[in-house]
Amino acid sequence: MQMSQYNIAFIGLGNMGGPMALNLIKAGCQVTVFDLMPAAMTQLADQGATPAQSVEQACIGADVVISMLPAGKHVQSLYLGDTESGQSGLIDHLPPGALVIDSSTIDSATAVIVAKALTAKGIGFVDAPVSGGTAGATAGTLTFIVGGSEEDYQKALPVLQLMGKNVFHAGQSGAGQIAKICNNMLLSVLMLGTSEALQLAIDNGLDVKVMSDIMLQSSGRNWAIEQYNPCPNVMPNVPSSNDYQGGFMVDLMRKDLGLALDTALKSHSITPMGAIAQNLYNMHSMQGNGQRDFSSIFELFSQQKTK
Repeated sequence: MQMSQYNIAFIGLGNMGGPMALNLIKAGCQVTVFDLMPAAMTQLADQGATPAQSVEQACIGADVVISMLPAGKHVQSLYLGDTESGQSGLIDHLPPGALVIDSSTIDSATAVIVAKALTAKGIGFVDAPVSGGTAGATAGTLTFIVGGSEEDYQKALPVLQLMGKNVFHAGQSGAGQIAKICNNMLLSVLMLGTSEALQLAIDNGLDVKVMSDIMLQSSGRNWAIEQYNPCPNVMPNVPSSNDYQGGFMVDLMRKDLGLALDTALKSHSITPMGAIAQNLYNMHSMQGNGQRDFSSIFELFSQQKTK
């Protein structure tokens, strides 16, 4: 089947979901969108998407449903319904043979619960969280980390390749989520270390741009230095040079670190750096930075200099 013959429902059009849906539209897919924020749907409707009045309406005739939601409770409610409110889930509306791709970052246990329920109804499901940030979402260069059966992975692959550059099959249902939180725990630690080191250089009179260039060619080189420098006005087109607006919010990093440490507790894994990162991001959020980009953790160090 050609990509333009796919009917895709995309649910959740935030900083990541919106650009992902737009890349599907550009690839020629028929995309119906739903979001609780009408403005997000209007923006994509101007690019060729069909806005829906409800998630159920969005999924009428859909071959593939893609969701990008904040947390596991939202994903479970969307697909399996809410017993307290009596609201039905998409499991009661999707036909056998449909494929669900959930790109939210959630706990692996919820991904497994949703996968089992949907597959029992003949509906395919993969958890496919992403890495690469808003820049990757816009450029179509995301990395997708997929959990699910080989059959469902192969069905999802051509769709994911329209939105990303790298697609990995991490294992069975829930494995994509485990791999994602391991990656994001490391990301939080390297962003903290990079911020700490750059501020140390600044405090001792070094030019931060020169220091960043040195790190780029030295053993301290990492993704933050290469693509997401946390110090303002060192690198263009990154959140730090836009008052830390856009990108990946501090509170989302807090959520991911919570998932990582909950997972570590269950597997008896030792994660002291992850615990320190969680404490520092909690502190940063409590100081009013929860909606800013996670690289704004740099300010935690620049504001704590000894007078």
